[in-house]
Amino acid sequence: RHLSRELIGVVSVRLTLLYSTVLFLAREAFRRACLSGGAKRNWTKTINLLWFTVPLGIFWSVFLGAVWLHLLEVPDPTVVPHYQAGVVAFGLSAVIELLGEPFWVLAQAHLFIRLKVIAESFSVLSKCVLTVILVILYPQWGLYIFSLAQLLYTSILVMCYVIYFMTFLGSPEATKKSFPVARMKALLPNLVEDETFVNWKEARLTWSFFKQSFLKQILTEGESFYVFFAKVLERGKNVKHQKQDDVATAASVLELLLKLVLLIGLTITVFGYAYSQLALDVYGGSMLSSGTGPSLLRCYSLYVLFLAVNGVTECFTFALMCKEEVDKYNFVMLALSFTFLCISYFLTHWHGSVGFILANCFNMGIRIAHSIHFIYDFFKESTCRPLSGLLPSPLLLLVYIISGAITVFSEVFFCCDKGWMARLIHISVGALCLAATIVTMFCTETKLIGFVRSQFLSQYMKKGT
Repeated sequence: RHLSRELIGVVSVRLTLLYSTVLFLAREAFRRACLSGGAKRNWTKTINLLWFTVPLGIFWSVFLGAVWLHLLEVPDPTVVPHYQAGVVAFGLSAVIELLGEPFWVLAQAHLFIRLKVIAESFSVLSKCVLTVILVILYPQWGLYIFSLAQLLYTSILVMCYVIYFMTFLGSPEATKKSFPVARMKALLPNLVEDETFVNWKEARLTWSFFKQSFLKQILTEGESFYVFFAKVLERGKNVKHQKQDDVATAASVLELLLKLVLLIGLTITVFGYAYSQLALDVYGGSMLSSGTGPSLLRCYSLYVLFLAVNGVTECFTFALMCKEEVDKYNFVMLALSFTFLCISYFLTHWHGSVGFILANCFNMGIRIAHSIHFIYDFFKESTCRPLSGLLPSPLLLLVYIISGAITVFSEVFFCCDKGWMARLIHISVGALCLAATIVTMFCTETKLIGFVRSQFLSQYMKKGT
């Protein structure tokens, strides 16, 4: 009643997306790595590592804030006032929340569940109360309202953890529990005498989790896009009975996603084949690179391609299926599960772990085929052809084939028992081929590049509003 639909949409979609993306990129990998450590770890090193989330958060806030301000479409200031201040405030709120990361991890590792519930409940309640008061008294403030509420939320959340540990550390309860941290100063970055500043095992694990999370977010994360498709199109309705502008938007987004994950998956598959042995040799020596390891990693590179495409096609399919179609699909999945078990048994018997990955590829391939059939049937009565996203340009496809052939020959001649100079030559060949592939991608897939920059995000935000 007091605020425009456009303003609420910008807050709930665009600014919240900025906030959650900064937090995801800055802390997700650190949380997973630091929470998986043993009880006898050196907590000083773990806390030192966790403080790196703050400079990372500042970097991502500045970088993504610039994207939100200069690359995305800026809302009409008469409809959504103070947008720039909102971007700054939501980015700053993410950095403030990261200041409490060492406290949060320490609490989670020692199962302080009650603290988490109270802190989050109190901060959310404070945010809601302030929002209601400002909306009623000063509705003309626009995004200032939600910016102040967001800053209050993160500040109270961090302060709850800080105040708790200020009272807990040094108390009889902490002594009784043999708590590994004795004073507040220990929760700040500290040098460890005669030892490294951080636990490098945890640091390497953090990097591994970051790569895994980042790829998963790009290739298989379907929740946000599921919500998008479910909002734009009506479940169970024929394409002719949908709004044609919405159909065109959904088709464009689907085509973009298919093309994006296909190109990422193809790149991993093509270059993963020729560089699996080298990667394993560098990582674990001949013990890993001389056995079935390279074949296993090559097959997994292919599996990533299937996994990527399936993530997008099933995302669209599940968003549009009616109840009857979902029930029917459940029976299909049951049959697929039985088929997968049979194929897994025979292929694993035939080729061990490699056979199991190939069985997974087969399973994903069948699921992709089912989803493609659904998408084709849905769009066949319209002029939109989103499945063209699965067809890279002929020139780019040719470059992939040539790059794959060159890198395979390079592996035969230079990898991996001919010394480091030969390995460097092999790496250089791959780098040149990858550069040629990326340049060709930018030249031939102009629709994808242009759509990402000028249409996709702006159309997505408009639907959110």
